[in-house]
Amino acid sequence: MLSFTGKIVFGLVLLLTFTAFAVPVYYRIRIVIAGLPNKRFNNPFRRIWNSLSKILLQRCTLKNERAFTGLMHVFIFYSALTFDTMSVNHILEGFFPRFHLFGHGGFSLFFSLVVDVMAILVLTGIAFFAIRRFIIRPKAYQTTPMDSFIIYFLITVVTLSYLYFEIFSIAFNPGTERLSFLGVFFGNILNVSGMTASAVHTHFYVAWWLHILIVLGFISYVPHSKYFHMFAGSFNVLVRNERPHGELCSLDLENIEVFGAEKAFDFTWKDLLDEFACMECGRCQDVCPAFSTEKPLSPKMIIFNLKHHLLENKKAIIKKDRDNLNNLMDGVFTEDEIWTCTTCGACMHVCPVEIEHVSKIVSMRQSQVLMESKFPKELNAFFRNMETNSNPWGIGFADRANWAEGLDVKMLTDVPDTEYLLWIGCAGAFDEQGQKITKAMVSILNKAGIKFGILGTEEKCCGDSAKRLGNEYLFQILAGDNIETFKKYNVKKIIVTCPHGYNTFKNEYPKLLDLLPKLSDEDKVSLQNIEVFHHVQFIQHLLETGALTLKDRIIKELTYHDSCYLGRHNSIIKEPRDILLKLTGKKIIELDNNKEHSFCCGAGGGLMWTEENLGTRINHKRTDEVIKSGAEIIATSCPFCQTMLQDGLKDKERETIKVEDIAQVVDKAI
Repeated sequence: MLSFTGKIVFGLVLLLTFTAFAVPVYYRIRIVIAGLPNKRFNNPFRRIWNSLSKILLQRCTLKNERAFTGLMHVFIFYSALTFDTMSVNHILEGFFPRFHLFGHGGFSLFFSLVVDVMAILVLTGIAFFAIRRFIIRPKAYQTTPMDSFIIYFLITVVTLSYLYFEIFSIAFNPGTERLSFLGVFFGNILNVSGMTASAVHTHFYVAWWLHILIVLGFISYVPHSKYFHMFAGSFNVLVRNERPHGELCSLDLENIEVFGAEKAFDFTWKDLLDEFACMECGRCQDVCPAFSTEKPLSPKMIIFNLKHHLLENKKAIIKKDRDNLNNLMDGVFTEDEIWTCTTCGACMHVCPVEIEHVSKIVSMRQSQVLMESKFPKELNAFFRNMETNSNPWGIGFADRANWAEGLDVKMLTDVPDTEYLLWIGCAGAFDEQGQKITKAMVSILNKAGIKFGILGTEEKCCGDSAKRLGNEYLFQILAGDNIETFKKYNVKKIIVTCPHGYNTFKNEYPKLLDLLPKLSDEDKVSLQNIEVFHHVQFIQHLLETGALTLKDRIIKELTYHDSCYLGRHNSIIKEPRDILLKLTGKKIIELDNNKEHSFCCGAGGGLMWTEENLGTRINHKRTDEVIKSGAEIIATSCPFCQTMLQDGLKDKERETIKVEDIAQVVDKAI
C-alpha cells in the first residue's frame, strides 16, 4: 500500500511511538519494583484463569453498585479490544496491501460487522461518561478533567477516523464492504460513488494516515493518563490479594529498621502498583463511611495523591534515596485522613482492579505510632490500659471473669480436655451490653449440651484494635501471650462473639506464628489447625442439627446489621439470615446497605476508642437507615456494632427500636 519511502517514514513513526510509550512505562515499572517484597505469584494457573475470566468477562466493572456505568464500561472495553485488533491490521496493511488478519473468509465477514457495531457502542459509552463527568459532575469524578477530556476526545476521533477510512476503503476497493454497514451507509450519504477515482484515491490515503497517526498518538499518551489502567489494572487483578480482606500482615519487628510506611518505598511493590492501576472511577469514595460523613478521608484521593508523589519523586524512589524524599505525612497525606479510616474494607470490595487501600493507611499509622509517637491523644489511655491490663478500659485482670458469677461456667484450667474454648473478649467481659451477649451465649451452649470452658483471668485482648491503630508491637505482645495460652491448653476449637476477634484468630494469628521463636514446628502445626467459629456460625449449626429447638417466634418487624468484619471481610452473610428466618418465619427487612455492601457502624479500625469530631457521626448515618427500614428490632452480631447503634438510636431519640445480638434473640426464643 505504501511506497518504499512511505514505508521507511511509517517505520520511523512506529519507532517513535514505541519509544514514547516505553520510556514512561519503564520508569513506572522501576518505581513499582522499588517497593518492598510481597509474595503474589503463588497458584499461577489459578490466578491467570481467574484474572482472565474477571477481565475478559468484565466482572470487575459489572458490579451491582454501578450496574449501568459498568455496562457503559463494557461497551468501551470490548470496543477497545476490537479497535486494537483493527489497528494491528491497519499497521500491517501499510506494509502489505489489502492485508487482513482474518483473511477474507467467514470470520472476516463477521468481524467486519463487529467493528461497526463496536463503533456505535463506544461512541454511546463515551457520550454517557462525558455527560456524567462534565454535566452531572458527581463527586467521584472530580479529578483530572483535562485527562478525561483528552481520552474521550481521542477515543472519539479514533472511531470517527476509522469510519472515514472504512468509507473510502470500500469505495477504493469495490466489493470489499463485507458486512460493514456503517461504511456503506455513510458512503451513500456522501455520494462517494459519484466522486472521481482520483478523489477517492486521495481520501483513501489521507484517511489511512489520519487514522493510524491518531491511534499512535493515543498510544503515546496512554502511559501519562489514567487509561494506563488497561495495563496496570489487568496486572493488578492477576496479583490480587487471595487472603481475606480483613487480614493485615504482621511486621517482622526483630529484623526491620523502619516500622510501617515512612517513605513511599516503604510500601510493598503491590501497594505501589495500585497507584498506576487506579482508573479514578471513585467507587471506593462513594462507599467510604468516612467520606460520606464529611471526613477528610477519600480512598480515591489516597491513591491519587500517592501516584502523583511517586511520579514527582521517581528518581529518589528508584534509588531509594531516603534523605532526599519527603515523609508521606509531610505534604502527601494528613493526620485527619489516616485517623478517620474504620478499616471497613468497603473501598476494596467495590474496586474493579483490586486496589488495597486499608493496608496503606495502617502502614502509615504504624509509622506514626512506632516511629514518631504521633497519634490521637485519646489513644494514650487506650495503649496504656492495654499494656498494663490487656483491655481497653484498664480494668484489672482479677475482674475479667466477674460476669460469670452464679453461672454454670467452668474455667479451662478445670476442664482442660473440653472441646471448645469460649473466648469472651474485652467487651464480653467488661462492657455491660457485651456481658449480656456473653451470658446469652453461655445459656445457649448449656441448653444445647455443649461442653466448653473459658480462660478467665488468663484471657487477654486479641489485639485487633491495637494492630489497626498501628501499634504492631503491642499487638504482637498480646497475640504472643494468647498463643502461648492456646498452646498450654492444647486448644482445638474457639467460639468467639466478636467479629474482630474472629478475624484476628482465624486470619492473623496463624501468619504470626513464624515470627514467634519460642514455638516448635509441631506447635506451629497444632496452632495453625485451631478451628475458629463466630457464634453466629455456631448457633446456625446448632439449629440445623436440632441441638437447639425454638419455642417462640418473633412477630415484630426485624432487620439485621451486617458487621464489616463478619460479612464483608469474612463472607459470613447467609448464616445470620438463616437464623433470623427460623426466628421469624419470613425474610427480614433489609437495610438500604446490606450484606457485603453493609455500611460501617463507625467503631472499626480502633476508632471505638477515639473521638469522632469531624463531620457527621458514622453511626448516625447507619442509624438513619435503621429508622427508615421501619423495623422494631435490629439484630447484630458484634458488640461494637450493638453499642454504636444503641448510641445512635439514643441520640435520635428512637430508643423504642431495640438492638439485640443474635445470641440474645435466640436465647429468648428457646
